[in-house]
Amino acid sequence: MGVLVALSPWSSARAVDDAHVLVLGRISDDPKTHYEQLKPLLDYIVPRMAGVGIREGRILMARDAQQMASYLRRGRVDWVTETSGTGVALEARAGAKLLLMTERDGVSHYRTVFFARRDSGITSLDQLRGHSVAFQNISSTSAYFVPASELLERGMRLELLMSPMDKPTTGTVGYVFARSELNIANWVHKRLVDVGVMSNIDWDNPQRVPPSYRSELQLLRSTPEYPRAVEVVRGDLDPKVEARLREVLVEAAQDPDARDALRRFFKTTRFLPIDAASGHALEYLRQGVKRVRTEVE
Repeated sequence: MGVLVALSPWSSARAVDDAHVLVLGRISDDPKTHYEQLKPLLDYIVPRMAGVGIREGRILMARDAQQMASYLRRGRVDWVTETSGTGVALEARAGAKLLLMTERDGVSHYRTVFFARRDSGITSLDQLRGHSVAFQNISSTSAYFVPASELLERGMRLELLMSPMDKPTTGTVGYVFARSELNIANWVHKRLVDVGVMSNIDWDNPQRVPPSYRSELQLLRSTPEYPRAVEVVRGDLDPKVEARLREVLVEAAQDPDARDALRRFFKTTRFLPIDAASGHALEYLRQGVKRVRTEVE
């Protein structure tokens, strides 16, 4: 069994007779690092799928969600690991299917928190018209899709600002992308923006929100929880391959031989079936992502 990787160029043709190959995809701005995180688990999975005809594994990187959706539609990628927001976006764009939830560092679900300076005078999201909010980037579930859809649901109109120094039009909520959680915390603390958003996990991480900021910041809102990450497969994947992949992934947490591969796979602790409550949260997220795509982007 071998695992090959397409690092450059980004795209790689897949032969018609490659039914024996399982292709794991990843949206990446750092293919070399992500390859090293993906390869051990693929090496673990492939031999355990021989019974459904899988003899080889490959890794294919995409530079963005649009390219990954194209790979899924064209059958170049079989399986993708992603955040839940990008996972449901790939469902809509490429007819992909959510296979399992992914628990990382012992956490399978998280929330989005909104925060502001204590001296800002802002105590509720309903006060945000005419103010600015810092998101992370356009692919973030916790720091873009979820908070943007929350504001839209409250009847607010979002306006992209040129920079943190820019001011929103009267009656709108201005937004900027800060690129990192630490930048979001910095921009709120330094009064460059009025409100920041991130996951509750990042909020509790001193590397994301420095302890010296804590006394000057306050939480405004914590959303209901939703799955942290998901495993996605292409919609027309052979049902036998899909079923066996699900089985091997779920069982991996109980196998000592999988421990290191799981750890390197973005600190995964286990893969979980999508239960009813999580399914409901994902449906809410689907509607939110659709609304953000339609009304904001």
